[in-house]
Amino acid sequence: MRSEANVFGFRPLSVWLAALAFFLAGIAYAADTGPDPLPKEIRIGYQKFGTLILLKSKGDLERRLAPLGVSVAWAEFQFGPPMLEALNAGSIDFATTGETPPVFGQAARGSQLVYVGYESPSPEGEAIIVPKDSNISSVADLKGRRVAVAKGSNSHYLLVRALAKAGLGLKDIQVSYLAPADARAAFERGAVDAWSIWDFYLAAAQETLGARILVDGKGLVDNHEIYTSRRGFAERYPELVKIVLEEIAKIDDWTRDHPAEAAEFLSSQVGVASNVIELALKRRKYGLNGVSPQLVEAQQKIADTLHAIGLVPQPIRVADAAWMFN
Repeated sequence: MRSEANVFGFRPLSVWLAALAFFLAGIAYAADTGPDPLPKEIRIGYQKFGTLILLKSKGDLERRLAPLGVSVAWAEFQFGPPMLEALNAGSIDFATTGETPPVFGQAARGSQLVYVGYESPSPEGEAIIVPKDSNISSVADLKGRRVAVAKGSNSHYLLVRALAKAGLGLKDIQVSYLAPADARAAFERGAVDAWSIWDFYLAAAQETLGARILVDGKGLVDNHEIYTSRRGFAERYPELVKIVLEEIAKIDDWTRDHPAEAAEFLSSQVGVASNVIELALKRRKYGLNGVSPQLVEAQQKIADTLHAIGLVPQPIRVADAAWMFN
């Protein structure tokens, strides 16, 4: 016989306690599987080239993130490989480099690197240069000569490609692995015969030293500027990565449409003459792209080339580091 309490829909206390426990467990599960709150800070690596230095200088990203309670910590690097070492070590969360450093970064043991975006190709933004009065007139003339380059950089790959096209290899020249500032000093005092380098260093050598371009990247390299992050960071905070990329795209558009203004602005920020910066900005191509099969294919070609000549010790599969937004 049913009790009066059950006729009117009441349930024993044990039933309600069980329901409450189930409800609380659901809340806990949602908390565990829902989106993580944004971090208090995003740490970004940049160089004295490309879009990120403008983004840093103008402060647009800070203004965008301030209402979300996220600050930005900027870390400057001379070139890409040390920056991606810092990325893999967890010292920064987001980085910008040329196309070659991510290959070395992915090849590192325990790599956490993922590609999150890239700029349109700018092959004229890097070159092998010689002093204005040099008797070197072709890449073939570099045989036996001293050539400065930053190890693992975009211009390292340019040097490899240019030599191969001339029927030479790295073994046929005397390679001086130097960071850009040291390479500039060596080039200026005649300690090296040629220098494989990118903008703004390239533009500065042309404008202040009268350096002559032996060959630039056209027909040899794409010279993409590539944006990378740590896998754990990108997967945990995809909305934050999207915001950074959105602000990069805005700065790209502004710089493309206002190169002289951008050059003047950057000149005051980094202490480089505006005519040097404007030269570099005008030969740069603009347009942010998401990670694409075309990028993966291009990066795989670099990886295979560097592995074939022993610069990358083991083969890598670039597609494994291609991060896509959900």
